[in-house]
Amino acid sequence: MSNHDTAPPPAPSRNPCCLCWCCCCSCSWNQERRRAWQASRESKLQPLPSCEACTPPSPEEVQSWAQSFDKLMHSPAGRSVFRAFLRTEYSEENMLFWLACEELKAEANQHVVDEKARLIYEDYVSILSPKEVSLDSRVREGINRKMQEPSAHTFDDAQLQIYTLMHRDSYPRFLSSPTYRALLLRGAPQSSSEA
Repeated sequence: MSNHDTAPPPAPSRNPCCLCWCCCCSCSWNQERRRAWQASRESKLQPLPSCEACTPPSPEEVQSWAQSFDKLMHSPAGRSVFRAFLRTEYSEENMLFWLACEELKAEANQHVVDEKARLIYEDYVSILSPKEVSLDSRVREGINRKMQEPSAHTFDDAQLQIYTLMHRDSYPRFLSSPTYRALLLRGAPQSSSEA
């Protein structure tokens, strides 16, 4: 369990009592937000189900993943298999960040947007996070400015940068990986050893 799970982090505030935009000082904490955080933490940023929990992909679906990265990312089973591959490359945080941003963009409640944006920042953007994603300084500075008034689109530039990184860097290796090749072979016509 990470340090973020042991104690509620500071709540975002539109009017912090000091000059700290992220409201990390103890004066921004209050009991109501702490209770709301504890009640909602379990439902936020849940991991993607494991590959076993997903519907097994058809052979045609597995083959379509080689046609484009978009097809892979639009497939729940594809995302799950790709996430498992990223885990072997020690870069699973890229997929987790991308998924968290997708979840944030679907949120309409501003209070929930504030909370999810803060969690995404702490989990993936903060230089103190063990799951920090690799972002250039321009994008990171933009996020820091946007965190003063978070929106569902606070991380759009960062999400695109991580998507592009996965597409250009990890995706070609995934297509050549034993994991993907095994999925392709599973869909190929089997010999008489199949019973």
